[in-house]
This record gives sequence, C-alpha cells and structure tokens, in this order.
Amino acid sequence: MPTNFTQLSHDLAALCRTTAAFIRQEAATFDRAKVEHKGLHDLVSYVDQETERRLVAGLRQLLPEAGFITEEGTAGPDSHTEEFTWIIDPLDGTTNFVHGLPVYSISVALMQHRELVVGVVHEVNRDESFRAVRGGGAFCNDQPIHVTGVPKLDGALIATGFPYKEFEQMPDYLQILGTFMSSCHGLRRMGSAAVDLAYVAAGRFEGYFEFNINSYDVAAGVLLVREAGGHVTQFLKDGDPLFGREVLASNGLLHAEMQAIIGKFWK
Repeated sequence: MPTNFTQLSHDLAALCRTTAAFIRQEAATFDRAKVEHKGLHDLVSYVDQETERRLVAGLRQLLPEAGFITEEGTAGPDSHTEEFTWIIDPLDGTTNFVHGLPVYSISVALMQHRELVVGVVHEVNRDESFRAVRGGGAFCNDQPIHVTGVPKLDGALIATGFPYKEFEQMPDYLQILGTFMSSCHGLRRMGSAAVDLAYVAAGRFEGYFEFNINSYDVAAGVLLVREAGGHVTQFLKDGDPLFGREVLASNGLLHAEMQAIIGKFWK
C-alpha cells in the first residue's frame, strides 16, 4: 500500500509523458482507414488500444493491487477493488486525433474507497502535464495552478461538449448553449473533457459543463479542479460527477449562476 501519493503522482505523470510520446509518433503517420466504430459517431483506433495497454502495464507495476476501469477494456472487465482502482482514458479526444486536430489527452486517476486521490491529465501536443493529489494541490508541469477569481459569468470563458449520440435532450441543450453564448465572454468546445477540466483548473476557462460523459473522461480532471480551488458537481445538485453522467465545473464563484441557467431548461 502506498503511503506517498505525491510520489505516486510523479511516477504516474512520468508514465503518461512517455506514453504521450508514442501517441505523437503515431499521429505523424496515422491512417484514418484504420478507425473502427464502437457505436454511432463513437470512434476507436489501434492507438487508443495500444496506449491503454501500455498504461495498464505501467500502472500494474506502480500499484499491483489496484483494479481498473478503462475505456477500451484492455485490462479485462472493470474491476473495482476494495481499496484502489485506476480510471483510464488512454486518448480523450479520439475524434480530434483521427481528424488531425491537435487537442487530445491522456487521463488517468486513482480512486481509493470511492475517493479520488491522484489524477494526471497529459495534453499530448502541448506536452503539458496536469497533476493533482488529494489535499496536495494541482500543478501544470510541476508549477502550482489555481482557478481564476472571475466573479461573474459576463467576464468568463466557458467550455462545453456537444452530444454525439443520445440526442433526446438536444433541444434543451441548445437553449442552454444559446443562453450561455449571450451571457459570457465566449463558449468553446475543445473535444476533450479531460482538457476542458484541466483548463478550468489552470484558469484558462472559468467553467465547463457536459452531459453523457463517463467516469474515465472526467476522473482526473475532477480532482484537478477541486485541488485548484474550484467546484465540481452534477448539473443541478451536488451529486456524484464521477459516475453521474453529467458534470459542471467552475472556479466556484460562478457555480450558482451556471446552475441557474442550466436549471431553466434541463429536465
């Protein structure tokens, strides 16, 4: 059992950095014909799968007793353990990767007894390593980061994600988007939930919201935002953003204002 989560976070960051170099190497010669479809608009490539295999192998060395929740299933069926579980998205932003849009990341978090304790988001193309430890703060390339102090939405830059399947709530979501567009400095869609959350933690965005997301998309980012002084919940309640399929993150000062807008339209 590790007693030093800070050291484990450094070891994890080093593993992610090495693995990110593999992704950059493959991006240079990637053939879009090799893409597979897991579902409607849900893409996967050999790069996702090989990246995950490399991460799982490295994580098993770092913490042999831990179980896994993975996007691509290369570690076998999801295996929560009594104490430790790794939550992995090997390539968050696969669609960006496939199209050559350079915004995608590796996201890995460690959960202990259902509590997030370590998280790393490695933005591949900028080679930025965002790292957090519960109670130990948040960092980008080992420099401390913090959410902004912007107090009102009219001075904020907000990130979101667009649904690519399960479109039943699209009309409500479009109304939410329209209200945010007219209420803030701007609305951005980067295409990687992990990057969005890391950027909230680093003060590049003031807030972020998205639905139909999974634990592996947001686990590391949730810890980053919290350790950077921000707030993360579900859309309209202080529910579990990790397994609740929707996430609202902010610098904390904007949270009520963002929830009020979402609450006008969200059912």
